[in-house]
Amino acid sequence: NADLTRLARHGADAFGYKANLRIDRKLAQLLRLRVSQINNCTYCLNLHYEAARDAGVARPVIDTLTAWWETDFHDDAARAALAYTEAITRVADATAADHFGERHEALAEHFSPEEILEIIGIVINMNVWTRLKLAEGAIPRLAEGQAVAPG
Repeated sequence: NADLTRLARHGADAFGYKANLRIDRKLAQLLRLRVSQINNCTYCLNLHYEAARDAGVARPVIDTLTAWWETDFHDDAARAALAYTEAITRVADATAADHFGERHEALAEHFSPEEILEIIGIVINMNVWTRLKLAEGAIPRLAEGQAVAPG
């Protein structure tokens, strides 16, 4: 477990939400959050919803990310990056990963080779972290005095 955590930490240093990257910080955070959503990692969702807000992503953009393609909040570059993120994350799902080459070509229309490598690094790193946190059984905790919304 220590070796895996060390590997994940190295990925976080290079591609995590505190890393200095070429691509737009808000977009990078949306990609991290989208991976967290797809992989149903509550720990990561809690962390990256907050990180997206801290990065200045507008609340409607965050709140509709699970159906980003139904909104007009994203330009063509962001749409290409989100579609690519979903294809990498759902690679075992033939439908989601279908036309992977086309998704890569769409990404290349908007991003440099270096930026594409960053996007790949962000997505792979988040996939490592979501799975690691799920394997650890990590769950978000409420701050002291914070109440759960009434059901």
